[in-house]
Amino acid sequence: QVQLVESGGGLVQPGGSLRLSCAASGSISGFYSMGWYRQTPGKERELVARITSRKTNYADSVKGRFTISRDNAKNTVYLQMSSLKPEDTAVYYCNGLNINSDNYWGQGTQVTVSS
Repeated sequence: QVQLVESGGGLVQPGGSLRLSCAASGSISGFYSMGWYRQTPGKERELVARITSRKTNYADSVKGRFTISRDNAKNTVYLQMSSLKPEDTAVYYCNGLNINSDNYWGQGTQVTVSS
């Protein structure tokens, strides 16, 4: 079973940038879709960005600021985050969805945007 491990989270000032990485223990080519979700205490996990072989989708709140990409050769998915705002503070989770609709999740990485 493929495991997903996120990294790259941390503390950043408003307006700053971070790049999150999601490394898979096996091939991600079998994942139809890979994405990033985020969650804050007391709220449901929400989709931030998703990428398939054909397209990318973004939450309205991050459009123009975040970019998702995947490198199948490195079995890694990235989330480049720019112009970060305090409301972007959350635990960010990597997700993989295969053609059997099986969901795979990472353990999450904390992103804190604060001065």
